[in-house]
Amino acid sequence: MTTTATRPTPTPTPAACLSPRLVTATAGRVLRQLRHDHRTIAMMLVLPSLLLGLLYLLWKDVPTLPGQPGVFDRVGLTMLGIFPFVVMFLVTSIAMLRERTSGTLERLTTPLARLDLLLGYGVAFGLMAALQALVTVTVATTVYDLDVAGSIWLVVVIAVVDAVLGVALGLLASAFARSEFQAVQFMPVIVLPQFFLCGLLVPREQMAGWLQAISDVLPLTYAVEALREVGRSAAETGIMWRDIGIVAGAALLALALAAATLRRRTS
Repeated sequence: MTTTATRPTPTPTPAACLSPRLVTATAGRVLRQLRHDHRTIAMMLVLPSLLLGLLYLLWKDVPTLPGQPGVFDRVGLTMLGIFPFVVMFLVTSIAMLRERTSGTLERLTTPLARLDLLLGYGVAFGLMAALQALVTVTVATTVYDLDVAGSIWLVVVIAVVDAVLGVALGLLASAFARSEFQAVQFMPVIVLPQFFLCGLLVPREQMAGWLQAISDVLPLTYAVEALREVGRSAAETGIMWRDIGIVAGAALLALALAAATLRRRTS
């Protein structure tokens, strides 16, 4: 008599499911590492406020027309979204690449899916982004007397979402870089075009049509537009929340692409 062997039910592989426990553990490990890295903490929490202070010193005495906001009030508000984006991109891309080049990810005994790893990094640096936004906005509105027509808390929300976008794009860039130098080289490719075309240097309506088309697909454009809506006395909240949603969606897309392309080790 023959018997039919029962095939065991396959268990999900680490790459097939998301584990909140592993995401939390990864975030905790990253935060513990950051706690001992004082230079990185200073770069995330102090550098944006210092850069904003330089702009304040440059523009605080520039005359403006009566009834018009000062130069610093207009440009400084926008920079509250740009500075966190740039700083978090640099810190995240280098931090992730350092773990890959050192072989830390290969030595982990717990089976860790790439999505768990990247979400853990996203949570950890997202918390730092929230703290960064609170510090920068507080310094801007108290020390530098930044005048905002809308809610300060909306400025904080936009700054956090923009910083998380920088985290996600930094993780995506680290997936393709083989050294820290290469990670920094991605900054002119990913960050600078968005800075040039977001409408800060030249109004978007004055750009050539093909430049406007490129600007329309760059997420930093919508972060700048959202901040400008907050800065208007008659802000259109629907447009502002639409722009915030676009930036958040771009961050999720970048995180998904990073999870699909990340390698555990860079040789």
